Amino acid sequence: MLLLSKFMLSRATGVSLFNKRTFVQLSTFHTRSSLFESQRKFTIMNVSPTVVFVLGAPGSGKGTQCGRIAKTFDYIHLSAGELLRQERDSGSEYGNLIETHIVKGTIVPVEITVKLLEKAMKASGKHHFAIDGFPRNEDNLSGWEKHMGGKANVKFLLFLDCSKEICVERLLKRGESSGRSDDNISSIELRFDTYINSTRGIIDRYNNLSLMKRVNAEGDSDSVFNDVRKLFQ
Repeated sequence: MLLLSKFMLSRATGVSLFNKRTFVQLSTFHTRSSLFESQRKFTIMNVSPTVVFVLGAPGSGKGTQCGRIAKTFDYIHLSAGELLRQERDSGSEYGNLIETHIVKGTIVPVEITVKLLEKAMKASGKHHFAIDGFPRNEDNLSGWEKHMGGKANVKFLLFLDCSKEICVERLLKRGESSGRSDDNISSIELRFDTYINSTRGIIDRYNNLSLMKRVNAEGDSDSVFNDVRKLFQ
């Protein structure tokens, strides 16, 4: 009778007893695998990104060195200035405001800059970032700590130390072909005023926290990077 009942159940369902057990086992395995994959993705998504701030005077080579850091050590290079210029050119409601600050050499409201940085970090899908040109003043730093303090770990601040004379020479040469609205002598002077009066204070703060790494940036790109790369190895 028991065998007949099992046979009838098999006929009624169209699935052999072996296949039913296999189906249950495979379903359990699939459920567990899906759960594991979801947990794995959740863990990856919640890894706090590592950030290195890169600061220095205008023309100190921040973009050049960040590009080489990105290529050599698999970092994502994010330029605060470039993100702002892209936002300006996109037809954003902040376009005119951003352009005014760029030409005057002053600092764009931190809420705009931090949102652009976070958006770019998320879009990259990566976890290591070299951010150049940020934070440029105390307001920038406070805005970062308020909005990103629990979301990212700042490894250190890389300070590219270069004299004003060399920086101005580099910027004027770049201005011959860059097309940038701030690569002219009047904007350069305003940018240096902002750097001396605001950004140097941020560099000093990280130095006091033993989180500042200084590199002499007055040489050519290769020699400067030889020193920079030692900090990432």
